Amino acid sequence: MFNLKIFRTMVKIVDYKTYQNNDGEDFFALEVQGGIEAVKSRTTGRMYITARTARVACTFDEETCKSLIGTSLPGKIQKVEVEPYEYVIEETGEVIERSHRYELVDEVEGILSENIIEKETVI
Repeated sequence: MFNLKIFRTMVKIVDYKTYQNNDGEDFFALEVQGGIEAVKSRTTGRMYITARTARVACTFDEETCKSLIGTSLPGKIQKVEVEPYEYVIEETGEVIERSHRYELVDEVEGILSENIIEKETVI
């Protein structure tokens, strides 16, 4: 018998950013934020509260992006392992190496990723 973990999580659009594609044309990405979660600090061992954020490219113009701030949509933000890359912490300017990023996933992807056992872990 399967015990699927069904969720109805939502993310909220909190901002947008402007980027340029390879042809020098501007496009926009919406910044989405998940719900709050408690996390234990690796350096101090103390708990703190945070919220994951991700940026999602979109086809909207700037006026539409502005109007969407505050809108909620179904899904969640999930940590995804990637090749290591340099990341600049905006607040401090410190450059660190990361091997993950956060992506918006819809409910079906989230349910599958939380309930499917990887082939390598099956005994």
